Parts: sequence; C-alpha cells; structure tokens
Amino acid sequence: MTEKEFVNRVTNSKADFLKQFFNILKREKTGFCVIGGLAVNVYAEPLVSLDLDVVVALEKLDALTAILAKKFKVRVFERSVNVFSASSDIRIQIQRDGRYQGFVRQARIRKVLGYKLPVAGIADVLRGKVWAYSDATRRPSKRQKDLADIMRLLEAEKGLSRLLPAAVKRALKL
Repeated sequence: MTEKEFVNRVTNSKADFLKQFFNILKREKTGFCVIGGLAVNVYAEPLVSLDLDVVVALEKLDALTAILAKKFKVRVFERSVNVFSASSDIRIQIQRDGRYQGFVRQARIRKVLGYKLPVAGIADVLRGKVWAYSDATRRPSKRQKDLADIMRLLEAEKGLSRLLPAAVKRALKL
C-alpha cells in the first residue's frame, strides 16, 4: 500500500481531495507550504492526523478562497480558511496569520502523505507551534497537542530548545 493509498483509506476518501487542492494551488501559481502537525511529522516520529495546515501567499488568499469555494465547502474564520470535501474526512486549514508568510519563502520540498510538497523548516514549524501554544484563546486540548508537537520537535533536534520562550520551557519542565 502506498502512502497516498494509506491516507485515502484513513481519511475515508472517495476522491483524492489533497491532489485536487494541490492542483488548484499549482494552477493558480500560489506559493504555499505545509505547517502544523503534518510538518512536525516530517521532522519527528509521525502521528496520524486528519488536518493539513498550510500557509499560502496572503495576497492570493481571497482569490484562492473564491476558487476553492466553487469546488469544495469553505468556511472562513478570523484565523483560518478551512476547506472540506464531501469525498474525504481530511480538513485543510489555511493559516491567515501574516506571521507565517516568511515560512513559504524558506520552505523546502519534503514528502508529506505521499506527496512532494514545500514544508516549512523545522525552526519555523517550531515557531508556529509556539505561537499556537501561546494563544490562550485556543482550546486547552489543542494547546496540549501543540505542546506535545513542540516536544516531538525537540526530541528530533535537541538544539531547538534555545528557541523556546521561558514560559514554554516551564510548561515542558525543561
């Protein structure tokens, strides 16, 4: 079984929603990169996730959202644009926070879910996870997952701990 077949089976996909999404990004010449838990999986021991978090060039986000809405269900929130397909349980979350924009320029091609995709660098992935964990408005369960992802990254590359704020180090008991 290939990685793509595994992902499609785990996500109950009747069509390759991810491929359709990436094809739209490519056709629209939209720079992007993978962030979040699946980016953590590139650098650390992988975990199964039904969320694909990406950042796209903000100047293209409004036009891209309109294009995606013609093919998929799209919900716009303050911090993200979420994209769903009736043919899959996977959720795509496009980050709207401008702090992530630099991640796109520094991303490198890596294998994610059987696709070769631009992925934020490990220090940028860590930075994004710290931002997410530090957001007191996030659900406690999400913040705990962010903290676990931070620890997974630290286990993969010990020197990253120097990038952590004191509050995160305390939470991790470092």
